[in-house]
Amino acid sequence: MRQSTALADRMPLDDFLAMVNDYFESTAGAVLDHGGEVLRFIGDAVIAIFPFEAERRPMADMARAAVATAREAAARIERRNASLAAAAHEPIRYGISLHVGSVLYGNIGTNDRLEFSVVGPAANEVVRLESLCKTLGATLVASERFAALYPEEMIYLGAHPVAGLEKGLEAHTLPDFRPEASV
Repeated sequence: MRQSTALADRMPLDDFLAMVNDYFESTAGAVLDHGGEVLRFIGDAVIAIFPFEAERRPMADMARAAVATAREAAARIERRNASLAAAAHEPIRYGISLHVGSVLYGNIGTNDRLEFSVVGPAANEVVRLESLCKTLGATLVASERFAALYPEEMIYLGAHPVAGLEKGLEAHTLPDFRPEASV
């Protein structure tokens, strides 16, 4: 979710929490409805996976499910924003990133304080991709690996430097999420 710190500062706390929960219902709800697994809520972010199994859940099918989820989440947020616009409520702004890779998840920490988390290069890369949404003015950004796997059209948005990756990341989006400037 975009600008959550600023929103929290200027909105009544109950309204802000309702907005965050609307966002999670829209995004995490779409993940669950399309066969994904919500691993974690981190502040104003949802981390979800679409695990594949060679026979039962092939990678291309899971990529399609992730795209269907992104489209459904966007539609839910759009409906929420439209219904609340008349009451002068702030719209939810957000970014979605799609990537393919392995992650480790489970309880980490100390014997006295454990927390469920997601770690690994793919987890870091998906966060970097999401930050490109803002930079590129795109609601959805997918990695080169995701674009290579996804069997339908994607729009190339170029290679971009990102923190922690010497070669940066190549970014793609779906035609229906194309940034206005690149139409």
